Amino acid sequence: MKKKTKRKSSGKPDRFRRDRRRRHRHWQVTVYYHDGEKFARVYIDRERAEHFAARQKRSPVVKSARIMEVDWQGPPTRAITVKPA
Repeated sequence: MKKKTKRKSSGKPDRFRRDRRRRHRHWQVTVYYHDGEKFARVYIDRERAEHFAARQKRSPVVKSARIMEVDWQGPPTRAITVKPA
């Protein structure tokens, strides 16, 4: 019969294994159109959100585009106004 050996490791990886929550932020891009419509999309990568907002802002039918960091357990925490490139 084999003996099991105890493996001693730092506390950090063990904590990551126990905590199964995903570790990222959410960024919501809201596009406002001149006809009053609005469209929103959520990204987990801020660079992609900024790129999408800048691309939408170049369109002549878009009035404005905003990026907000959203917290799924409460109200939006931060808003960023995007300027076209």
